[in-house]
Amino acid sequence: MPSTFAELELLPSLQATLAARELVTLTEIQARALPLMLERQSVVAIAETGSGKTLTYVLPILDRLKRMEDDGNKVEDEREPRALVIVPTRELGEQVALVFKSLTHETRLRVRTVLGGQKLRQNRETVAGNFEVLVATPGRLERLLQSGELSLAAIRIVVLDEADQLLDLGFLPQVVEVVRACPSQRQLALFSATMSAGVQELVGRMFSDAIAIETKGSQKVVPTLRTRHVDVPDGRRLDVLLRILAEPTSGGTMLFANTREQCDSLATALQAEGWSCVVHRGNSDPVERRQNLKAFREARQGLFITTDMGARGLDIDHVARVINVHLPRELENYLHRVGRTARAGKEGLVVNLVTPRDAPLLAMLGDGSVAPAPLRGARGGSRSRGR
Repeated sequence: MPSTFAELELLPSLQATLAARELVTLTEIQARALPLMLERQSVVAIAETGSGKTLTYVLPILDRLKRMEDDGNKVEDEREPRALVIVPTRELGEQVALVFKSLTHETRLRVRTVLGGQKLRQNRETVAGNFEVLVATPGRLERLLQSGELSLAAIRIVVLDEADQLLDLGFLPQVVEVVRACPSQRQLALFSATMSAGVQELVGRMFSDAIAIETKGSQKVVPTLRTRHVDVPDGRRLDVLLRILAEPTSGGTMLFANTREQCDSLATALQAEGWSCVVHRGNSDPVERRQNLKAFREARQGLFITTDMGARGLDIDHVARVINVHLPRELENYLHRVGRTARAGKEGLVVNLVTPRDAPLLAMLGDGSVAPAPLRGARGGSRSRGR
C-alpha cells in the first residue's frame, strides 16, 4: 500500500501540483482508496471526518479525464460533463469545487457547479458550453435533467459525497434517478463519515460491484482530538460557556446548538456580554449565511454558532475548538460535529456542556470509540480489506 502521493500512478502534471502544494503523505483512506479509483474500480469508503476524502476522489477524476484529453478524446458536446460529484449542500459544493480548481492549474480541466440556493438562470448559464466536471446538489441537478438542459450521457464517474447527509435530507430518490441516467459502465464512488441505515440501503441497491473500505478510525473520534465534559449546574449554561470562551485558544471556535431558536438566543446572549459572533443555520437569508461562513473561514470572526447544518462537510483549517453548547441526542450527529476540528492530523479540542439529559449519549461515547456495523451489499465488507 502506498504511503506518499509520489508513489501513485498520477499524471506528471498532477504530481507537480501536489509537490508545489507540499502534499506528500497519504492518509489511510487515500492510501487505500486512491489506487482502486485510479484502476477505475467502484468503491464505498467509510472514513472519519477530516481524513482527506475529497482529495481521494478529486485526483482520480482529474487524472482520468486529462488522460482522455491527452489521447485526443476532448469534450466536444455541450452540456455533457464526464464526471459528476453529488453533494448535499451548497456550502459543501462550493468547497469541493475549490479543491478541484486548486489542482487544475496544469490540467486546465473545467469545473462547474449547479447548487441549490443559486439562481436557476445562473445554473442554466453554467452548464451551457463544454466542461469536464460538474459538482451539484440533487434537487437542482434533477431539474436541469428534466428540462433537457443537461445530459449525463458522457459520464464516466459518479461520486456521492457525504452520502449519509444526502440521505438524511431525503435525496435518495433523486440520487437513484441521477445514477440511472448515467451510462451503465460508469464508475461509482460513495464517501461517508458514518454507516447510517440509509447509506447501508443505498450500498445494497447500487454498489454491489464496489469494494468496501472502512478505515480504522471510521465512526470514531480521531486520536488528535481532546475531549472535556463540563457539567452545567442549575441551568447556568451561559455562565459555564463564558468561562470556557475566556480560555485561550489557537484558532476559531464552533459552537453547536440543536435548534435555530437556541442559536439565535445564544448569539444574543454572547453579544450582550461583548462577544462578537456569527450565526449559520437553516431558514436564514442565504446571502447572510454565506457571508457569515466566509467571515469565519477567513478568521475575521472567531465564534461560529450553528446547528447540525454546520456539522457536515465544512472544512475550515483554523478550527481549534468545538463547543457543544447543547449536545445532540444522536451519536452520528456528535461525530460529525466534533469532526470539524482535529482535521488532517492536527490537534483539536471539543468541550461538551453536560446535563443529566445527556447521559444516554455519554454512555454511547464511552472511551470515544464506536464499533461500526459491517458493510453489506458491497465486496470487502471488512475494515481490513485492502488491495
